[in-house]
Amino acid sequence: MPHNTQLTGQFLIAMPNLADPNFFHTVTYMCEHSPAGAMGLVINRPTELTLGELAEQLNIEITEAEMMHIPIYQGGPVQTDRGFVLHQPGGEWDNSMQVTPDVSLTMSQDILEAIAQGVGPEKYLIMLGYAGWGEGQLEEELVANAWLNGPADMPIIFDTPAESRWTAAAAHLGVELNLLSNDVGHA
Repeated sequence: MPHNTQLTGQFLIAMPNLADPNFFHTVTYMCEHSPAGAMGLVINRPTELTLGELAEQLNIEITEAEMMHIPIYQGGPVQTDRGFVLHQPGGEWDNSMQVTPDVSLTMSQDILEAIAQGVGPEKYLIMLGYAGWGEGQLEEELVANAWLNGPADMPIIFDTPAESRWTAAAAHLGVELNLLSNDVGHA
């Protein structure tokens, strides 16, 4: 099995028949992929939690009232108490990495403080938890037709309503999910 599959910066789109409740109808933005494993963030699972509630828990002052209602996303089932901000590059943050020229990932509280005060990145998603795969696990799931993968699209991540991202991401790859059989690839 080839281990040079680099999915970093790509969408991982759950096939309609993927029944795992953690990933049913999800779009995951892949932040890292190497022979050792993979890490991504689910971009279409907003929770009931808002930035206002999270800021209160973290003692962050919100100075911009409209920031109170920003949804917090469930980034995946691993370390659900750990925060991640997927955002457009720019700014100096304590713990940040550039995933692609268009997307950065920050895991420090300073970016939340900046967002709460209206001086953070213009486009971002705030998440708790992430999706992780061990060595070879994601490759096996791809071979088993659990996922579609292909180039990510910034407007789908940051501008498309969360409930439309799954079908929009597939359409971006030229796939209409509602036309797929549950038996894809099994002749």
